Amino acid sequence: MSYSLTQAQDVTSYVNPFIGSSNFGTTNPGPIAVRGMANVSPFNVAGPQNLPFEKDSRWWSTPYVNENTLLTGFSHVNISGVGCPELGVILAMPTTGALETDYKKYGSTYTNEEASVGYYTNHIEKYNIKVEATATTRVGVSKYHFPAGESNILLNLGLGLTNEEGAMIKVVSPTEIEGIRSVGSFCYYKAEEAYPVYFVARFSEAAPEFGVWKKPKTHTGLESQWMGYNGKTRLKKGYTKEVVGDSIGAYMRYNFDKPTTVEMKIGVSYVSIENARENLEKETQHKSFNQILADSKKEWNSYLSRIKVEGGTEDDKTVFYTALYHTLIHPNTLNDFNGEYPKIKTRETLKTDGTRYTTFSLWDTYRNLHQLMSLVYPKQQSNMVKSMLQIYDESGWLPKWELNATETTTMVGDPAGIIIADTYLKGIQDFDVEKAYTAMLKSATQIENNPLRPGLKDYIEKGYLTTKTIESGSVSTTQEYNTSDFAIAQLAKALGKKQDYKLFSKRALSYRKLFDKEFNLLRPKNDDGSWLTPYNPEYGANFQKNLGFIEGNAWQYTFMVGHDTKGLIKLMGGSANFSKKLQEVFDKNQFDMANEPDIAYPYLFNYIKGEEYKTQNLVQKLIKEYYQNKPAGLPGNDDTGTMSAWLVYSMMGIYPITPAQPIYTISTPVFDKITIQLDTEYYKNETITIEKETLTNGAIKSIELNGKPLNSYFMSHDDFVNGTTLKVIQN
Repeated sequence: MSYSLTQAQDVTSYVNPFIGSSNFGTTNPGPIAVRGMANVSPFNVAGPQNLPFEKDSRWWSTPYVNENTLLTGFSHVNISGVGCPELGVILAMPTTGALETDYKKYGSTYTNEEASVGYYTNHIEKYNIKVEATATTRVGVSKYHFPAGESNILLNLGLGLTNEEGAMIKVVSPTEIEGIRSVGSFCYYKAEEAYPVYFVARFSEAAPEFGVWKKPKTHTGLESQWMGYNGKTRLKKGYTKEVVGDSIGAYMRYNFDKPTTVEMKIGVSYVSIENARENLEKETQHKSFNQILADSKKEWNSYLSRIKVEGGTEDDKTVFYTALYHTLIHPNTLNDFNGEYPKIKTRETLKTDGTRYTTFSLWDTYRNLHQLMSLVYPKQQSNMVKSMLQIYDESGWLPKWELNATETTTMVGDPAGIIIADTYLKGIQDFDVEKAYTAMLKSATQIENNPLRPGLKDYIEKGYLTTKTIESGSVSTTQEYNTSDFAIAQLAKALGKKQDYKLFSKRALSYRKLFDKEFNLLRPKNDDGSWLTPYNPEYGANFQKNLGFIEGNAWQYTFMVGHDTKGLIKLMGGSANFSKKLQEVFDKNQFDMANEPDIAYPYLFNYIKGEEYKTQNLVQKLIKEYYQNKPAGLPGNDDTGTMSAWLVYSMMGIYPITPAQPIYTISTPVFDKITIQLDTEYYKNETITIEKETLTNGAIKSIELNGKPLNSYFMSHDDFVNGTTLKVIQN
């Protein structure tokens, strides 16, 4: 289905790209296209006022922190909202005066900082330079407004967020620089699997002087000179300036007799320099900066306006549309304009007909982000599933935490199959489901050399992982395997595979063997089946490493069994005990809004008749407390859009409570009316509307679906998208 600005309200003005740039949200305000490869971010995390400069220091996992003040350039490939550093490379920095290539010396404070969808600007104080930036999918575009006099544009390949080594940079002509930067140390792991990002930088003004440097002195490189030809400047044939190494860079140097604006375009690719150049030319040739910016805003609006909200405050709309914006950054595009992309691990060049997506932070996103994509952007979600299957074809395994055609194996569990099953069960079925099912079965049954499910032998034989099976997270990893097995069971049922349905339905409940009635919480077991002793169920909060749980403790994980909440209620001794224990999570400050395991907890009171109001109150409280129109307006790492997806759903008054089960649970919408524009390639209706009728602003009095009473706080995905209106009436 096509959308245009003439059809859709322009909602891009409600996006504040600074939200999440503080409080470890790790987003950045720099321009990016919808699911773009290139992102021009101000880089201010290297400076004497915050972190050390040593190359192996643990720098921030983001190129930009709102409180920091020292700018050392603009990086052109970045990740948004993650808790581990990677990328933040290909830094460009405009300066004036004598040439200085040491970033500790050329860094500057800045003022007049502004950002909007597809646009960023600031004023570099030391040099009196105004910078503007925008982006296409694979190209970062910048304008540097220089004063009269000596001016420089530096491309520094020595800076970045992690500790990879190795780069090449070459001045091709007075208007072009090309190069390669090694990356690949996500979370400071696997430096041995470093891979290249290629780039071509093109400048609107020919430089009378140019060169390269290394550690960090100017470096002669190979002999170079240039001459005029037909009114254009170019290198004399056979002459280049090139340098290979670690802390290297190149510069263009000017001497303007009047204030001059230089436009710089940097095309990037993970395949080759040639593809980076083609990306640059195909996406930006013959387009002015303003045309590119207008195209970017138009594209963003076509996606953001698929959800239209009415009512609420201006800040409500800003945090809502900014959250929706954040969900449309990752997963992002890996393939070049010509369809080429690197094969996972081997980096051989392959080609796709659609979009090959990357940055699959699946331990996070399987819980809500992909469900939102299926509802609002099903074509993208279909291509994401196809990308996962391409990864399976290339590597033999579905992805866990894939980044730029490398598998980082970060976090735990086997999450891809959960997403695939959820997508299929929502009616998005234009992919090879039998291949997907085969891939899911492989990770669930292959005991030896299984990168997705370590400890599978114990899991199958005992029903759980033990404190001996893996170093940490024996309980939470068991829960993740349970969730994946539940997804396999649901897909097996849909495909008519009855025996598999029975087998994996049973396996999905094995967490029950780790439920300790003494605490009414989950508890690790030793290899001999005894309980881990001594045991403190609160240990593990705030990312303390512990034997039982990854990034959490028993309180933050026990209720993370969305596929068996009714079974957990029975284990706890009934609804009253369940409700009391769940309330204790919040009363004892054990709830962690900034992390995924307990992200659905506020909605679990909907399972207890008469206590649904607690869900409504909690969700509204959490929205107001953690999501605000300011840089610290996210609860923590956005986790490639997961925290933002929670907010989008919560402000609409629905939530996908059980991964791999197409149902929503209902709460109070923030807005009076929400209209979701559906893609008629996948859904029969063009729109679905959520309405709120407020009588006394109290708890929900009744719910109607298509004008008929809904005697439940749950509804199926099919009933929702095939209807017309969900109406929530408050007392």
